[in-house]
Amino acid sequence: MIVGEQKSLAEIKEMLAPYNKVLILGCGTCVTVCFAGGEKEVGILAAELRMARQLEGKPLETAEATVQRQCEWEYIDPLKAEIEGADVVLSLACGIGVQTVAERYPQVRVLPGLNTKFLGQPQEAGVWVERCAACGNCLLDKTGGICPIARCSKSLLNGPCGGSQNGKCEIDPNVDCAWQLIYDRLKALGQLELMMEIIPAKDWSTSRDGGPRKIVREDLKLEIPAGGDK
Repeated sequence: MIVGEQKSLAEIKEMLAPYNKVLILGCGTCVTVCFAGGEKEVGILAAELRMARQLEGKPLETAEATVQRQCEWEYIDPLKAEIEGADVVLSLACGIGVQTVAERYPQVRVLPGLNTKFLGQPQEAGVWVERCAACGNCLLDKTGGICPIARCSKSLLNGPCGGSQNGKCEIDPNVDCAWQLIYDRLKALGQLELMMEIIPAKDWSTSRDGGPRKIVREDLKLEIPAGGDK
């Protein structure tokens, strides 16, 4: 899941200072799970903003909506009137959702209410941890299902650095050494021979270093007649 964290009220207030009518738009998937941008958070934030602006003598008109996913046009299209009728949209989605709304409604100012943090996993109540760096070339088959790109502080591909001690990373004694976890997992699976394979230097062109990425499935593309519409 994409893990996000709501910006501070002070920062959000500053972004909204020039506006009098805001649509606070939540997202019903990832950021709902991490309690950052779901319907409940939309309602709480709207109330906080109204009270804060009222105390300043600058009343703020708020509208609230939450869609299943902000990252797909089909879910935000039904809100066309609400979006275009607001002075500004405050999106409580990840950065993808913010950009999707802005792209679909280019005449409307869309602001981010969250900071998108990482691709992660809920570990326990109120705790999310990074598990994937979306590097575009997965090697979990070689590492026992544990990602060294995301979970090793140095993204090492062929074993631990010299700083790990007692199974912990040198950056923090509370952080597990990813390569210790990989070793333990491969040992439990009876596949320690995989540790002997040399993983070549990573081709980062499949990651963000290669520029904005795009996937095209030719088998799923619609056949569009010349001059026709989708």
